[in-house]
Amino acid sequence: MTRPPSAEGALLEAMAAIAPGDIRTGCRLIREADETHLMPEEARSIPARQPAMRRASGAARLVAHKLLADIGIRDVAILRAPSGAPVWPRGITGSLAHDDEMAVAAVAPVGRIRSLGIDVEPAQPLPDDIFEIVSTNADQIGTTDRQLAGRILFCAKEAVYKAAYPLDRQILGYEDIAVDLGTGRAMTRTGRKVSLAYCAAPRVVVLAFVGGDDV
Repeated sequence: MTRPPSAEGALLEAMAAIAPGDIRTGCRLIREADETHLMPEEARSIPARQPAMRRASGAARLVAHKLLADIGIRDVAILRAPSGAPVWPRGITGSLAHDDEMAVAAVAPVGRIRSLGIDVEPAQPLPDDIFEIVSTNADQIGTTDRQLAGRILFCAKEAVYKAAYPLDRQILGYEDIAVDLGTGRAMTRTGRKVSLAYCAAPRVVVLAFVGGDDV
C-alpha cells in the first residue's frame, strides 16, 4: 500500500517542479522549539518576541541553512536587516517566508538570477475584503483556478516585493505591482520586470525572480 506523501514532502516536490534550475527551495512544518535553530547572531537581530514568530523565523532559517550547505556555504548567520529582509552571504540571493504552519526558503547564486522572493499561503480562497485591497485593474489571472486566484495574486505580490526591493529600494503597495498570472510576469511602478512561478497545492507558493538580463 502506497503511503500518502507528508505535507512537507508534497510541498517539496511541488516547489521543485516550479523552480528554475538555479534556484534551490525547501520547506519545513513549523514545530515547537524551532526558535532554538536560530544562531545567536540571528536571534539578536530579530526584534519579535512572540514565540510563534520566533519559531517561524527559526524554521525558515533552518531550511535556508540546509539549502546553503548544499552549495558549500556553512555556519553563516542570516541576519534580519532593519528593513525586515534577510541578509544573505555575498554572492547569494534568497528569500524566506512562512504562514501559520509552514516555513519556506529559496536561495540561488547571483548570476542568471539577480534577486528572488518567495511567499507561502494556505491553499484557501482569499477573503473578499482582502482581495479588494490586493487586486487592481492591471492584474490578469488568466486561466488560474478562480477559487484560488486571489490567494495566488496576494502571494505573488508579496513575493514580487521581496524580489524587487533589494534592487530598487522602493516601498511598494499592492497597487504598485501589476501581475499577469497567465504569462508568469509582473511589473512594478518603477519599471522592474519580475518573473513568476507558482504552485497551488498542497499550499500556495509563489517564486518571484529577476533574471540577470532583466533591466
